[in-house]
Amino acid sequence: MNDVKNILEVKHLRVSFHTYAGEVKAVRDVSFSLQPGSALAIVGESGCGKSVTAKSVMGLVKKPQGEVKEGSEILYNGENILQYTPKQWQHYKGGECAIIFQDALAALNPTMRVGKQIMENLMGHKHMGRAEAQKEAVEMLRLVGIPEPEKRVRQYPHQFSGGMRQRVMIAIAFACDPKILICDEPTTALDVTIQGQILDIIKRLMKKNNTSVIMITHDLGVVANIAQEIAVMYSGIIVERGACRDVFYRPRHPYTWALLQSVPRLDLENKQVLASIPGTPPDLLNPPVGCPFSTRCQYCMPVCKNRMPENTDFGGGHSAACWLHHPMAPKVDMPDRKGDV
Repeated sequence: MNDVKNILEVKHLRVSFHTYAGEVKAVRDVSFSLQPGSALAIVGESGCGKSVTAKSVMGLVKKPQGEVKEGSEILYNGENILQYTPKQWQHYKGGECAIIFQDALAALNPTMRVGKQIMENLMGHKHMGRAEAQKEAVEMLRLVGIPEPEKRVRQYPHQFSGGMRQRVMIAIAFACDPKILICDEPTTALDVTIQGQILDIIKRLMKKNNTSVIMITHDLGVVANIAQEIAVMYSGIIVERGACRDVFYRPRHPYTWALLQSVPRLDLENKQVLASIPGTPPDLLNPPVGCPFSTRCQYCMPVCKNRMPENTDFGGGHSAACWLHHPMAPKVDMPDRKGDV
């Protein structure tokens, strides 16, 4: 790891949800760090716990339904946010850490003009007067590429297209110059052209403000576009992490390899069958004692089903939790990918 001080450190995060069927262990002992001005992508299929991890960092997991378990730590500049007072939370949410949700229409207030929604953040965190906040709201809309911002600032969310609403969400998030930005599947419902524009805006503002970004996604194309590091999640745990190049071209966990294999490629023969991952993820009401991917893994050994593998370090911050890397395991060469992604 570099000597740069981490702006965020998540240590042994465990999050559960209490349902009528029992305790759903959504996140099970997740640890990662984030450096100033860098972007970390958390990837995995639906239900793996990536959004719950992000919402925990934002302080959006609340009792009695949700619970961040004892022993979890989320350190922002060395201070555990889980021990914040209500006043500290008020300053942190939106001021120090902001979030862009997947569904902008659901996240925005449909009865309030978009300009006022940006102004609320500015007046609450930057203590601006109404006139100054209104002027700044117009500038934020201009900054994210919305035409005629003086006119659009007085309109309601339903008067904007999907891509424009996502730009409004970015304007709200960046209005108070947050140190950490969480993007929870921000481009999922948008077409490819608009996706690229949204990612370009986030990257430009990230560089301008030296903002650290946590990108939650299942789209590996988004990862390649914005992130420097990747954490691959499966069934509530991180199974592999490392620099983008290492994870893309030298994957060391069978799940990561399967994810990369399932990405459509332009160099395949016409009508070639797309790869898929057979089976389904385990039930987190009763998580497996061994490797959670064992039931879907072509390399599965008896030990995989009985004991959770430890992380193997490959150097340069690249690690994976898989029994295949144990000295006593049979030699299996997961192929390196040369120019596939």
